[in-house]
Amino acid sequence: MTKTILLRIVIVIAICGALFLAYRTLSQYSLDDITSSIAQIPKTSFLLSLGFAALSYLCLTGFDYLALHYAGKPLAYPKAALASFTGLSIGHNVGVAALSSGAVRYRFYTRWGLSAEEIAKVILFCGLTVGIGLITLAGLCLLILPESAAKVGGMDPVTARLVGGLCLAVIAVYLMAAAIIRGSVTIIKWPFTLPSLPLAAGQVVIGTANFACVAACLHQLLNASAGYMETTTAYVVGNLTALVSHVPGGLGVLEATITYLMGGAASIGALIAFRVVYFFIPLPIGLILLVISELTLASPSAEPASSEAG
Repeated sequence: MTKTILLRIVIVIAICGALFLAYRTLSQYSLDDITSSIAQIPKTSFLLSLGFAALSYLCLTGFDYLALHYAGKPLAYPKAALASFTGLSIGHNVGVAALSSGAVRYRFYTRWGLSAEEIAKVILFCGLTVGIGLITLAGLCLLILPESAAKVGGMDPVTARLVGGLCLAVIAVYLMAAAIIRGSVTIIKWPFTLPSLPLAAGQVVIGTANFACVAACLHQLLNASAGYMETTTAYVVGNLTALVSHVPGGLGVLEATITYLMGGAASIGALIAFRVVYFFIPLPIGLILLVISELTLASPSAEPASSEAG
């Protein structure tokens, strides 16, 4: 009972933090600033950005679905999707996703029969998939269009190709290790059990697809003032900077990095619209789903915990 109360307190704090950070960001701009920024974006582009954002969150639900198989506790996809979207729609705004979205995931998965160790495996797997997706997409950008990537990254095309090749080599080594090594390996004193090759390949595909969709969302809002590969490279660098900074939700860091790398191509209006589309619109949906789940799943008539695949 004490653990349940503490977890609910953590979730309430996360919700309040997300709402406060959303308010703090939006309060920097007047309602006219926000509406005019969005109004300047063609309706088709804005709708496409919403579609790409939705596809990204769909990919993210796949992170959890694969992770549950990795942890040996596969659940029906709707359960994985509910825990993933609810946790990440809040975690993206709060920051430190492993803790903020992890607390929400813990709330769901414990009710469905997972132990703390199994939930930790799910969170670790999802975090690793994020890194794999970023590295793979960066490598592809640098190899496919090194001139565009070099323009953003400030390196010559030859260096861009070399860095891109190195990124993809890292992914190839990971896939080979997943195919060959069974059992756990120790990385910086931490034991880690490699996933099977199909799960590792799934990480590469769905992790890359997720960030490709996010970059496409941003690209639509820039109103074609920059190429897709340039936008993608800037977003990858900006996202890495935000992750390293640990600033809640990458607040200001993501925008500042993208503006620095892309110059005039990244208007403040487009970046405001991007944060609204990708961060703020999913937030109330996630909060509503969390409240509904607390009222239903925690009720006496709720289904018993189960770890059966659906």
